[in-house]
Amino acid sequence: MGAYHILTDLQLIDLLKKDDKDAFAEIYGRYAEQLAGFASSKLFNLEDARDIIHDLFVKLWMDRKQLQVNSNLKAYLFTLVRYRIVDKIRKNVTREEYAVMVMALSTVHEITIEQQIAAKELQKNIERSLEELSPRVKEIYLLSREQNLSTPDIAKQLKLSEQTVKNQLTAALKHLRQSLTVVTTTALTMWLLS
Repeated sequence: MGAYHILTDLQLIDLLKKDDKDAFAEIYGRYAEQLAGFASSKLFNLEDARDIIHDLFVKLWMDRKQLQVNSNLKAYLFTLVRYRIVDKIRKNVTREEYAVMVMALSTVHEITIEQQIAAKELQKNIERSLEELSPRVKEIYLLSREQNLSTPDIAKQLKLSEQTVKNQLTAALKHLRQSLTVVTTTALTMWLLS
């Protein structure tokens, strides 16, 4: 069967379940670019988007025997990408990434009231989480993230060892991740569904 481009998605899935690499290649050709465009528009980072799409298709191939798509392959793939985007952002939470998302939300032409509220709430939670840090940890975090100082520069300026600075940054990021996870999930879900 050489004319894979004329097959329906469901026919391609049936062939994929039978280890047909050409069917897999056709699915990839049909949807990878659209999925990458969607992911990069939400992540603002083409490399992260490519990584997500690559991982998605690797998993699709690995799980091909158990694949349960009964109607719309495109919707199924976009749903998987949405979940991966949320996971990616949640795992890589830093103040700058949130600032970018907040700015993106505020520059969208037709921003909803819910999105405005979510963006403001997210910003408040970031500020609140930073205030929960000890003064020294907060200072190190702000020097790193707002003044873009390197670990050696911070260590020199504060007369600390580089390892201490690294440990304090790790603690700050861990605290931010933990305290913002719930808020992130809510805000990102609203944002992705917009």
